Amino acid sequence: MDKFIKINERNKFEVQKIMPDDEVVNKLALYFQSFSDSTRLKILSCLSIMDMCVNDLSKVLDINQTTISHQLKTLKDQNLVDYKREGKILVYRIKSQDVGDIMTYAVNRI
Repeated sequence: MDKFIKINERNKFEVQKIMPDDEVVNKLALYFQSFSDSTRLKILSCLSIMDMCVNDLSKVLDINQTTISHQLKTLKDQNLVDYKREGKILVYRIKSQDVGDIMTYAVNRI
């Protein structure tokens, strides 16, 4: 028989009831993984200041356009950034103010 040190069966049930299921936890892991790469963090920082195209991001960050594009695809796949077409140019932006808030919160905690 398992013995708990700090909780009882009722507390265990309450915690388990509130805990997200495995599918949600896996999505959370992917979401936070997006913040674990320094290039992606730089891109998110730039985009939280203003919308930019790949060329602008490349010039500001001094990173080649292929790397920027690859990281933007990852961020887009994670639903963190979106883009709008302006003629032939794709202009990227943070998809939700929550991402900017997360960035600001994290920077203020370091």
